[in-house]
Parts: sequence; structure tokens; C-alpha cells
Amino acid sequence: MTDLQQPSRTDSVDGTDEALRRTLGVNRRRFLSTCTAAATAAIAAPVLGASPALAQSQGGGGHHGGEVLVPANRRGIILYTVRDATGRDPLSTDLPSGFREVFKQLSRYGYRQVEFAGYGQHANAPGGASLESVTGAKLLRSWLDDYGLRAQGNHGFIPPSWPLTTPDLDNFKRNLEIANILGLAHMGTGGDPTGSDYRADWDVAADKWNALGAIARREGVKLYTHNHDAAYGFLLDGGPLDAQGRPTRSSGIRKLEYFLKITDPKLVWLEMDIFWAHVAQYKFHTYTAHDGSTREKVFDPAGLVVRNNKRYPLFHAKDGTVNTTNGMGYDMVPFGEGVIDYTTFFSRVGERNYHNPMVEQDNAPSSTDLAQSLTYAKIGYDNLAALRKKRR
Repeated sequence: MTDLQQPSRTDSVDGTDEALRRTLGVNRRRFLSTCTAAATAAIAAPVLGASPALAQSQGGGGHHGGEVLVPANRRGIILYTVRDATGRDPLSTDLPSGFREVFKQLSRYGYRQVEFAGYGQHANAPGGASLESVTGAKLLRSWLDDYGLRAQGNHGFIPPSWPLTTPDLDNFKRNLEIANILGLAHMGTGGDPTGSDYRADWDVAADKWNALGAIARREGVKLYTHNHDAAYGFLLDGGPLDAQGRPTRSSGIRKLEYFLKITDPKLVWLEMDIFWAHVAQYKFHTYTAHDGSTREKVFDPAGLVVRNNKRYPLFHAKDGTVNTTNGMGYDMVPFGEGVIDYTTFFSRVGERNYHNPMVEQDNAPSSTDLAQSLTYAKIGYDNLAALRKKRR
């Protein structure tokens, strides 16, 4: 499907429903059973195509034989998942603590890539509390090399000012220097380019990111922005104006789609958080058009990547189970234990030697089970490694 066209509904699972099934990455048997269940749960699932139940598959892994979807050297994890371990006092526990010991453990699991979420750790860990310096970066790089890991990205400093202030520009350049020491191919942020719904603000954000991307490119680093669900909501770009003179209706284009169109593909890249993209599929399925009519448009995360494949070098591989009572459609669970069909997603987007999936679970740390985040990291690795392309 192209241009995010909405699949139509029919009463039978044939041509049109088959298109819907394939768009959402659902096997036929699951699709049939889900449609039956959906008939009795229409209130909980406001749009058939956006219901997270339709993203269910037979699991994220467990397939034997077939082409490996994520090559061994592309299997990564964002360190935010194990932030409690890097932040743990090594003098108070026998569990892995601080960057060096966490790298060692992740390497044992099989990971070959990491994405940083800042450079802070416990003060008692080797190197001290902050490694956000040239000296700290050299130390981190030595540990990465020791354990056969590559740093692929970082959710780090993006200047808040625009136009850029001198201190912000200097800090940005310092982070690029650190990125080069670490060997980062990419440097980015954990937030959206702007939290606004309005086209004018996204235009400003694009100008800023194009400028920052040009600075990063001169240093040999690709600059990327990370998404949450709101960024795939609909842009307000027309219709009657509100009291502040702002548009109140939409043309049906999604905010981050617009950002993709108005930023330079040689300067600005994106990291899709696949979990939050599916939350957006659940939440943002209708919009008020410029003429006041309500229109339905189901978001297809994999389809957007296919149309902009080289713009998405990184993914967050995060899983969820269905929950239609929390406003998001999903609850986060360890990767591979949820219903998001990663087999179909990675099969559709292809480019397996280009994309870099990073296992993530926001709620992996536990105050009662101090080993939980690393346990979940191991589960995530095993399930990522188990993904195989579906046989036709």
C-alpha cells in the first residue's frame, strides 16, 4: 500500500480484508479469530484496523529454519533498558554494575551493539559518575572494544535553543567529538523534534534539525530523532482558526511524515520506536478534515519505513500485550513476549544489513528484583535472534 491509504472494511475476509491483514502483519488464522472477537468488542477497539488485537501474531520468535531477520552483528540494546544496572553501586552488590560490567554481561548474552542513553553511571564504578568527556569516552571505547561491542547511537544532547546559542553549539560539538571517539555512526535524542500539532512549528523544527544535521555531517556523524506516539498524530494544517489564529483541522498527513518531507535526507535521520508507532496506530486513526468531515486513516508503521527506508537506520524493538483500557492499546513486556508481529515487520522493511534494532523495555528495572532488567535483556536478545523470515 502507498501513501498510507486506509484499507476499507468488508464483511468477508477476502480481497479487501486480505489487504488489511497484510498491512497490519497478521497471519490469516489470527485475523479470522480476531475479526470474530472484534465483533463483540467494538467499543474497546474503536477502529478495526487500529486495534492492537490485529497486530497479534504467533509470537515474536520461536521460528526454526528460514532466513535470519536480524543478523548477529546488528543485534543491539539501548542501555536505558538496564539503566538501574549501570547506575548501581558496585560496592553494594555482586550483580553487574557500571558500564564496564554491564558491557561484559551484554556481550555474554550475544549483543554486539549498544545505544547509549547518556554517559552517567554510579560514582563508585570504574571511571566515576560521568563519562561525558573526551577522557571518559576513551575509557568507554576501550571497554566496548574489550567485549566486542559497537556503540551505534546515543540519546544525548540536542541544543534546546534556536537560533543556537554559543554554549549550546559548543556543547553539541563536544558531544560530536565524544561520538567520534566512541565510534558512533549516529547521534540523536530520545524526544520528538517538537511537541506541537501545528505545521508552522514543525517548519521551525525542520530548519533547526537541518542545521544541526549539517554540523553533524561535517563531523562524520548522522543525526537522528526518536519518536513517541504523538509524533505520528495528525498535523493541524487547515480549516477554521482558533482564538489564537491556529488551524484546527487536518489534511490527514501525520506530523513526522511531514517532518520527513521537509528535512534533508542527507542530513536528518530517524529512529522508529516500533512500540510507540503501534500505539499511534491504535490512537490516531481518525481526523477532522479541512471541510469538517471525519475521516479514517489507519497508520501502517512498516509501510512508512518501506517508503523511507534509508531514513530509518535505527529501531527500538519494544514489545507489548493488548490493553484497551489504558489509552495506549498496549502494556510493555519483554521483547518477544508480546503481540507486536516483529516477524512481519522486519520481513516487510527488509534491508537487514542496514537497520539496527535496539531492544528496549522502559519498565525493565525493578525495585524488588534487582536482576530483572538484565534478565529481560537476555530474553530480548534470545527472541531477537530467533526471528526468521516467514516461508512462503
